[in-house]
Amino acid sequence: MGHDRPAPADAVPPQRLRHLAQLRRVRDRIDREYAQPLDVEALARGVHMSAGHLSREFRLAYGESPYAYLMTRRIERAMALLRRGDLSVTEVCFTVGCASLGTFSTRFTELVGMAPSAYRRQAAQDAAAEAPPCLTKQVTRPIRKR
Repeated sequence: MGHDRPAPADAVPPQRLRHLAQLRRVRDRIDREYAQPLDVEALARGVHMSAGHLSREFRLAYGESPYAYLMTRRIERAMALLRRGDLSVTEVCFTVGCASLGTFSTRFTELVGMAPSAYRRQAAQDAAAEAPPCLTKQVTRPIRKR
C-alpha cells in the first residue's frame, strides 16, 4: 500500500527531460560556437531533430528561436569588440560569425537601438569621459610645436 502513488502533477516525463537536455546542448553549442557558420539545420542535425521541430521546441523552452538566440549572442560579442575599439565594424561583423554586413547592422540596430558605428563612437566617448581627470588633462594637453 502506498507504493503506487501517482506522479505529482508537476513531474516532468522522462522523454521531456531528454528533450530539454537536447535543447540545452543546442543552446550551449550556440554559446560556444557563435562565431562559426551555424544554421538551424546544422544545429538540428546535431541533436537528431528536424529544423522545424528544433525551432518550435527551442522557442517554447527559451522564448526565442535558435536563430534569434544565435544573433543575440553574436551581437553581445560584437558590442564588446566595438567597445574595445581596435576593429572596424566590418571586421567585428565577420569576427562574430555574420556573413552579411547588412544583416549584422540591421540586427544590431534592432537589439541595441543604434547602428554599430554609432555604438562604437558612443563607446569611445564614454571611455574618454570615464578617464581620470589627471589622465585626460595629460592626453588632451596641447603640445607646442618648436
